Amino acid sequence: MSIGSNDRKGVGQSRLITTAIVVFVAFIGILLFSNATFLTIEAGERGVLFKRFGGGLDKENIYAPGFHIIAPWNNMFVYSVREQQLEETMDVLSANGLNIAVDVTVRVNPVYNKIGDLHEKFGVDYLTSLVRPEVRSSVRKIIGRFSPEELYSTRREEVQQLIQNELEATLQPNYIDLRATLIREIRLPDKVKIAIEEKIEAEQKALKYEYIINQERKEAERKIIEAEAKAKSNQILSASLTDKILQDKGIEATMQLANSPNSKVIIVGGKDGLPLILGNN
Repeated sequence: MSIGSNDRKGVGQSRLITTAIVVFVAFIGILLFSNATFLTIEAGERGVLFKRFGGGLDKENIYAPGFHIIAPWNNMFVYSVREQQLEETMDVLSANGLNIAVDVTVRVNPVYNKIGDLHEKFGVDYLTSLVRPEVRSSVRKIIGRFSPEELYSTRREEVQQLIQNELEATLQPNYIDLRATLIREIRLPDKVKIAIEEKIEAEQKALKYEYIINQERKEAERKIIEAEAKAKSNQILSASLTDKILQDKGIEATMQLANSPNSKVIIVGGKDGLPLILGNN
């Protein structure tokens, strides 16, 4: 009886140990699966899977937002595909070697279906490893073509568009969509800025005076033309007014006066044969 009791006790202990091991393994499995197997990709994100034992990075299959189950030995790299803004403040040289401070903003996002290629070339930190260096390079390259005056006043929009074109040519082949490039501010040394502003003001005054002079010249030409036209008209009229015509006109005027209700004294046969009006009441 004593031996049988000891056997049952040993079997019970063995079962207890086995149960504890099973519970421990299950617990470890739950931990593994809860941390690595069940994954939720949020809205505005995409995922690319790295299969440790199944071919490496799966660039062909991009994981959309939602709930996903993956093997615990694989890694899911999640990318935000929302538009992201990068702001840069930098010092660059103009065409004449003047140091200029420029504030630039670019807005970018990854090409959705090329997350795998982007991850393979640059990784999750692509803004630092790809976008920022290209922005700096393009800004320096483009601004170096222009003078401070052009950058400050006349060609700022053109500079901005050239930077945009330069960046697009670099970022698009690397799976980045460039949404916008904005020059927030261009800061020149105070002396240069004042000199440019004074020059612009002088040019505006010169244009104003030139406009006034042109207007006065046009007005003078108009008056000359008008006077010449009147003189020519008088010449033509004088040439056409013969004595006979004047006499006829005088007779017509006399007839009109004779029919007028106002009293008057008219002497026919006045100077040059024209009627002479002495007075009226």
